[in-house]
Amino acid sequence: MGKLDPRVDAYIEKSADFAKPILAHLRDVVHAACPQVEETMKWSFPHFMHQGMMCAMASFKQHCTFGFWKGELVVGRASAADERAMGQFGRITSLAGLPSRKALTEYIRKAARLNEEGVGPVRAKPKPRPEAAIPDDLASALKRNRKAATTFATFSPSQRREYIEWIVEAKREETRTKRLAQAVEWIAEGKARNWKYEKC
Repeated sequence: MGKLDPRVDAYIEKSADFAKPILAHLRDVVHAACPQVEETMKWSFPHFMHQGMMCAMASFKQHCTFGFWKGELVVGRASAADERAMGQFGRITSLAGLPSRKALTEYIRKAARLNEEGVGPVRAKPKPRPEAAIPDDLASALKRNRKAATTFATFSPSQRREYIEWIVEAKREETRTKRLAQAVEWIAEGKARNWKYEKC
């Protein structure tokens, strides 16, 4: 038998009138589909655990949400409309806004099975940052110092970005000029911007 948490009862009781039947229904379906499920509160709203986080529900002033920790593996990619709310089912304002009990049961069983098998959630790969634009004064200084220009070209995009941001973020013109001269000197010596902190 699963484990009920009295804090979930209190959460449902404090929710808006429209939300109470939605939350009670979701809770009932989760327990029926996964009898070993345990309830808890995380981030101030109810979560359902089965060998790790499985799913969660929340209520707001005008809508509820319900979603799976491994949502993309359970229900597929969320539509653009659904991305405006937590979970995979968008803004739920009535029981009619939920999938059928049968469909929800299948999703919950699939989520439980993924946890039992130790399958991790799908993580979106971060998009690479675009190459930082080289300011004109740095470009000119590099042209005048062939060694620095060659070294700068071999730096990784993040190493080039560190120098560029350091120069561009100077608030006063004299600070910028000083940083520019220092940067060209260090680059010519093959040093990254934070070379002082690198392990030898």
